[in-house]
Amino acid sequence: MKKPAKKPLKKSTDAKVLAAFPGRLVLVGAGKMGGAMLDGWTARGLKARQVIVIDPMAAKGIKALAKRGLALNPKPGPSAKADAAAIVIAVKPQTAPEAIPPLGLYVGKSTLVISIMAGRTIGFLENILPPGTAIVRAMPNTPAAIGRGITVAVPNAKVSARQRRLATELLAATGSVEWVKDEKLIDAVTATSGSGPAYVFLLVEAMTKAAIAAGLPTELAGRLARETVAGSGELLHRSDLDAATLRQNVTSPGGTTAAALAVLMGPAGLDDLMTRAIAAATNRSRELAG
Repeated sequence: MKKPAKKPLKKSTDAKVLAAFPGRLVLVGAGKMGGAMLDGWTARGLKARQVIVIDPMAAKGIKALAKRGLALNPKPGPSAKADAAAIVIAVKPQTAPEAIPPLGLYVGKSTLVISIMAGRTIGFLENILPPGTAIVRAMPNTPAAIGRGITVAVPNAKVSARQRRLATELLAATGSVEWVKDEKLIDAVTATSGSGPAYVFLLVEAMTKAAIAAGLPTELAGRLARETVAGSGELLHRSDLDAATLRQNVTSPGGTTAAALAVLMGPAGLDDLMTRAIAAATNRSRELAG
């Protein structure tokens, strides 16, 4: 059997890339995703005193950073506009109509606004924020919590090359970053990578149930399914080979894997199910965006 090529885990060469961040950064919403981004920024050199967090339900970790100079829920002063180099909006989309209008106090001529709200379009933000605001809409996913996420971003026409680089630096704190030109693609991105972790977790659930049905003890079945998916994901991450080649490398003609794949790749199999699932999620994303 052909051995997959290996490559070492990537070592960050820009661990302190945000040490020279220009001015203040305003984070609106410091929940799981916003908090993960803040952890990534501080690990990359952003100083606590440069950060303003607006979150009435701030976690203990945010309050600890406040002791090191982070400004938590301050009343915007006259220097707010000059200080806000970037604003990152990480609130739930249903709270946007109340949470976003006050941010106009922080928006200056060079301020970059990054939104990771699902379903809220650039047009929605442009209608609320001051005219001419540079806006990036981004869709991250939950592996951002461990620095292994992937984010897809799209800019509006006001985003300069410098601001795009700044957005990449901020979003890269939680994983890989990709850019698209057409905002309509964000719906398919949401359905693929945004919702994608749930599909993987469902695979583990399904494998566990199937293994139990095949006679394995419940605890062992769960552990085998979990570690197999996690290990296979890491192999895919480290290998230079594509997923199809890796699959073929573990499939012997007429063997047990081939027997299982004949079911999974047959009529109404995984390809068909996944196509329909991502189409359903894409359509729902469009509906939520209005």
